[in-house]
Amino acid sequence: MQAWRVHDNGEPGEVMRLEETEPPTPGEGQILLKVCAANVNFPDALLCRGQYQVRPPLPFTPGVEICGETEDGRRVIANPVLPHGGFAEYAVAGSDALLPAPDALDDAEAAALHIGYQTGWFGLHRRARLEAGETLLVHAAAGGVGSAAVQLGKAAGARVIGVAGGAAKAAVARELGCDVVIDRHTEDVVAAVKEATGGRGADVVYDPVGGAAYAQSAKAVAFEGRILVVGFAGGTIPSPALNHVLVKNYSIVGLHWGLYNTKNPGLVRHCHEQLTDLAARGAIKPLVSERVPLVGAAAAVQRVADGATTGRVAVVPALKNGAAA
Repeated sequence: MQAWRVHDNGEPGEVMRLEETEPPTPGEGQILLKVCAANVNFPDALLCRGQYQVRPPLPFTPGVEICGETEDGRRVIANPVLPHGGFAEYAVAGSDALLPAPDALDDAEAAALHIGYQTGWFGLHRRARLEAGETLLVHAAAGGVGSAAVQLGKAAGARVIGVAGGAAKAAVARELGCDVVIDRHTEDVVAAVKEATGGRGADVVYDPVGGAAYAQSAKAVAFEGRILVVGFAGGTIPSPALNHVLVKNYSIVGLHWGLYNTKNPGLVRHCHEQLTDLAARGAIKPLVSERVPLVGAAAAVQRVADGATTGRVAVVPALKNGAAA
């Protein structure tokens, strides 16, 4: 089979190599899956760089979420078990962690429903306890993680303010359903949030960026608001001033979604049932901005790493080389 492999850590576009190799052999409790679509995530870039919390042995195949097909023809969503990731024709996953792919979504959309939407659902509903009528501020609203939070926030009855970088991404945020869109390149984010909320601020802030975005969040959060920390795509991990948390009376809430797979896997399945229902009703639909063939995987991971994409980019092995949709 063909698979992208990383032999040395570095930038994805430089260290990912497309190679001919044998299909992986599943271990105990694992299953071999034919990859129908593999979604590109920012952690794939971190894996290539050797900066992710999990460091698989070299060489490895990145690709942390897929829609795949079992030998008996079932269409499933899975997190591949590294080092046999999803940017290949076949991947390996834990047999007890497979989730049925929703009928309402195609392969690329189904692959994109997992990590980003699970993170959004757990973050907004279980950790931040978002309520209907509250105001939700989403950083990087046009990105893969942010776009999921926007849709889930709207589905929960929140008023959603989206922050995006540039006119093109701002347009995508509007199309996703944001009630207010702020272009951080041309607007003062904190002032715009205060204006949109009558000076009150946002009840929940969804922050997958960190750095300067977190600093804005602390200034724009409302009384008894919750800042939800889900990642640091901006590259800088902030150091919150806890005296400010005390004086302004807000909460900083962390979310590491992967922990639920070991700490409470039943909640992961419950979340998937909720997401499947929302997809069936048309309340959510992953924004897949690009579908690229397997040969385009390294370039796609690099574009995601560089922040040059909107929504999700999916690698679809069945596409002919050079084709994209």
